[in-house]
Amino acid sequence: MIDLSKLTTESRNPLTMNLDEMTPIEIARIMNREDETVIQAIEEVLPQIAQAIEWAGESLKTGGRIIYVGAGTSGRLGVLDAVECPPTFGVPAQMVVGLIAGGENAFVQAVEGAEDSETLCGEELKSIGLTKEDIVIGLAASGRTPYVIYGLRYARLAGCKTVAISCNRDSAIGKEADLAIEPVTGPEVLTGSTRLKAGTAQKMILNMISTGSMIRIGKVYQNLMVDVRQSNEKLVVRSQNILMTATGCDRKEARTVLEQADGHVKTAVIMILSDCDAQEAREKLLIAGGNVRQALK
Repeated sequence: MIDLSKLTTESRNPLTMNLDEMTPIEIARIMNREDETVIQAIEEVLPQIAQAIEWAGESLKTGGRIIYVGAGTSGRLGVLDAVECPPTFGVPAQMVVGLIAGGENAFVQAVEGAEDSETLCGEELKSIGLTKEDIVIGLAASGRTPYVIYGLRYARLAGCKTVAISCNRDSAIGKEADLAIEPVTGPEVLTGSTRLKAGTAQKMILNMISTGSMIRIGKVYQNLMVDVRQSNEKLVVRSQNILMTATGCDRKEARTVLEQADGHVKTAVIMILSDCDAQEAREKLLIAGGNVRQALK
């Protein structure tokens, strides 16, 4: 029997012992106050997050992938971050992958026993063709989920860089990885409910890793999403807005140039700022490895 009582994420919060007697405003206030501790916890592990960003960027540059593995809330957060990368950064769906114990159905309904499997994650990593160029990031608030432990172990044996994100110090998953990121967010407002502070911390760290790695591979110009995919009306308008902001053109010109650039914002930016046609802009981008700032030099 695993002793969860020794985990910080499972301990009782002395400030919420009368949670069931609090008024709505008291509940909101104490949760808000406790969430403030997440920022401090993450600040203490920024060097480790920076290392993960560097490794993830290197993996993407060499044709590898970012692969998240997790169970329950942690797994869902990994899947969420993965599926948001294609529309935001214009990358293929397979560049950032989220694996959750129990498969896609587990995103909306728990699959009993899946997180306790010692073989399932390795089998799934094998099935998606894991290579040493990939980086595998294991997520578990408790830091002891077997699905993640054995997934990280499989990835290390395959020669991958591995990162573990837990909200307990000296975690079991941290010992399996090349790099441990362990923001200690403390006892939850609702005892053991790690979808709260621990979940918030994991979500924030994943935001940093995915966004940071995309910046490293040239998916951002200034602070603009210049590889945004125009998959709906909102993103069509956003693409125009990005081009107008980056170049100072008006909306009419933005529409025209984006059409000439086949909707590719990066190409359109270079066309306007370098005063060239689409073909020359594409060539400049190719030489610069897709980096707009470099292509404009």
